[in-house]
Amino acid sequence: MRRKSRLFALAEYLRGRRTGVTAEQLAERFGVTIRTIYRDLDALREGSLPLIAERGPGGGFALERTYTLPPVNFTPREAAVLAVLGRFAAETRLLPFVDTLESALSKVRGALSTGKQREALTLADELVFAAVPGLPVRPAVRRAVEDAWFERRALRLRYRRSDGSPGERTVHVARVLMERHVTVLECRDVDSGETRGIRLDRIDAATLVDDRPRAG
Repeated sequence: MRRKSRLFALAEYLRGRRTGVTAEQLAERFGVTIRTIYRDLDALREGSLPLIAERGPGGGFALERTYTLPPVNFTPREAAVLAVLGRFAAETRLLPFVDTLESALSKVRGALSTGKQREALTLADELVFAAVPGLPVRPAVRRAVEDAWFERRALRLRYRRSDGSPGERTVHVARVLMERHVTVLECRDVDSGETRGIRLDRIDAATLVDDRPRAG
């Protein structure tokens, strides 16, 4: 994730929380070092985001209580249904996009008062979908695929073919097919133009390639 996108995602994540979060937790969530998180937090402060550091249990970095959100009128039942659907999607099929999904759900939770958040969580715990879970995917691979898809960038992939042999190619993700427990990326090879499907759970490494045209 590029720094500009990460700063925006970090600000939105902090907006959606009612309690503090530590630098270690933020570093793990965004897949960067603690030093990078501290630099990002400093950048948010410089951008006039009212960020404070709270001590004690439940402490950490948070936005000032007086910081207001745009008005969004979710009821606890609406928030609960959205949260459960989001959890279901993340656990089953929408594996490439769980970070974007969690960011959206954080905004839903952040629009509720503390009491309504508790009510929504109680309702959400009592709604359960029984479905085939998605196959595990490496977090770094998932993040790279997610960024490549939304930013329309190329990816350098190392993966395992169906017979177990290794493969490597640079591709654009043309389409994402989400079956019951398998997510397949329909990839167009940058060099040959060939299109083929690659299962997300068989990708061992994915690196963003900056193939966008340069200005000037």
